[in-house]
Amino acid sequence: MSKRVLILTGDGAEVLEVYYPMYRLKEEGFDAVIAAPQQKMLHTVCHDFVEGWDTYTEKPAHLLPADIAFADVDPAAYDALIIPGGRAPEFIRNDPDLPRILKHFLDADKPIGSICHGAQVFLALRNRSSLEGRSMTAYSACKLEVESLGATYADETLHVDGRLVSGHAWPDLPGFMREFLSLLRHPADRTLSPSLS
Repeated sequence: MSKRVLILTGDGAEVLEVYYPMYRLKEEGFDAVIAAPQQKMLHTVCHDFVEGWDTYTEKPAHLLPADIAFADVDPAAYDALIIPGGRAPEFIRNDPDLPRILKHFLDADKPIGSICHGAQVFLALRNRSSLEGRSMTAYSACKLEVESLGATYADETLHVDGRLVSGHAWPDLPGFMREFLSLLRHPADRTLSPSLS
């Protein structure tokens, strides 16, 4: 039976950070399931950097159909979790079903991939002890969120802590997916790949 990976996202997701993992998972023969607050057509965005701006710009990108609503997700039916960035995390973290989903993956020690602003969703957890003492990276503007979770912010743009893979932004997707897929294929391996050590 093919492994199933849940991708938590919503409107305003960074287009590359949701499409790239989805297609890589499918290419490897895994089931990629897009979950959102509602089962509907999602609007992704493209974040890019423009000279003279202190932060990124945002433009509309591709449409993306959500396969399932958060309320209908049975997290035990999935082997791993990916949380793309963009603006979706700041919105979906308010969904009442999100903590239940996150808690399952953390408690079961299943592989979790979080990239860019994806770290913001962990703020939905009432009990954040599962992230205390851990380390992760995220887009630099999310450093305060990572630290407020009790985790250490890793300065490198790609970081692995046990079964938690984190990336800074979409340029880090090749390494991010390499490490995530390694954990998915070899669940007992909890160490940083030789290419990152």
